[in-house]
Amino acid sequence: MEISAAGRLEVRITAADVGKRVSVRSLIEHGPSGEKFSDAVGVLTSWDNGVLRITRKSGESVRVAESALVAGKVVPAAPARRRGPAASYEELARITARGWRPVESERLGDWELRAASGFTRRANSVLPLGDPGLPLDDALTAVRRWYAARGLPAYAQTATGAEGTQELLCAELEKRGWVREVTAELWTGGLAPVADLGDGTSGVLLSRDADEAWLARYQRKGVSEVALRVLGGGSPGAPAPGEPSVWFATVPGEPGAEAPAAIGRCVVDGRWAGFAAVEVDPARRREGLATAVMAALAARALEEGASAAWLQVETDNEGGRALYDRLGFAPHHAYHHYRAPEEPASEGSAPDSSAPVGDGTS
Repeated sequence: MEISAAGRLEVRITAADVGKRVSVRSLIEHGPSGEKFSDAVGVLTSWDNGVLRITRKSGESVRVAESALVAGKVVPAAPARRRGPAASYEELARITARGWRPVESERLGDWELRAASGFTRRANSVLPLGDPGLPLDDALTAVRRWYAARGLPAYAQTATGAEGTQELLCAELEKRGWVREVTAELWTGGLAPVADLGDGTSGVLLSRDADEAWLARYQRKGVSEVALRVLGGGSPGAPAPGEPSVWFATVPGEPGAEAPAAIGRCVVDGRWAGFAAVEVDPARRREGLATAVMAALAARALEEGASAAWLQVETDNEGGRALYDRLGFAPHHAYHHYRAPEEPASEGSAPDSSAPVGDGTS
């Protein structure tokens, strides 16, 4: 908190600081265990009618009455990273988008509209990086129309918690009734330490394609041709020059097993390798199979010139988070999928029959 030379707490922020990262302390009337103060750190997204709104790294919004403020100051845009490769949010957003490609895309200014027949939110949401070339309300109307024409709900993928992320856009979406449905985190780490965990005897098989055995373990059942195109990076087999390189890992199960013991997917794109779909037979957990899969994929990614790694994990996946922490990964930012509010049906129009798309974090 900001303390003056006389030892008093001071409020050193104003409405002119909207858009900056701040730290504030405020009075609370009925705090737990008799606490009198509440602290919040995040981006100041609005200061209207005597109320401050602060968006934390997680995407959670906190409202603070101006009259309750006892201290406040502007703080650095993002804390220094203690481990892991340095990267901007925009770099990671573009790399992760290339690693999970839709089957159809279109530009709206700098925004990218993406669709894949409803297979995962990541492949069926607008990625709003930069300027859409229209006022925000007009841009969101265009987004809704584009998805409606494809029988899909309109989603926007945004991020919070790092330098250059979109706390202000998240606040504007919420003002317009868009609902945050899913929040996950993007973690980064060094690639070589993961590869070093491989012992050469894990029996991990690598392939360019997701075969029937791999798909039998994949958590999404009834995978369509569209889904296979997304999983494969757009086309099967070896990539064209300059395109991301996709690998699938399989640990065979016991003889007669209906599915492999473990699987994983990795996409190599320049210095980055992205891990996804790391899944293990529940009966074979705690055998180190997930680590073996990631080590084999990491070794192949190193051979192709990558040095850094990323992955996405849901906030309630305690097992996955513990594993990735042991492997040297750390959170970089949180990302969210906002769904547009339903529009009132016009007279004579058919009801919306589009179903929600699947979870976009795998």
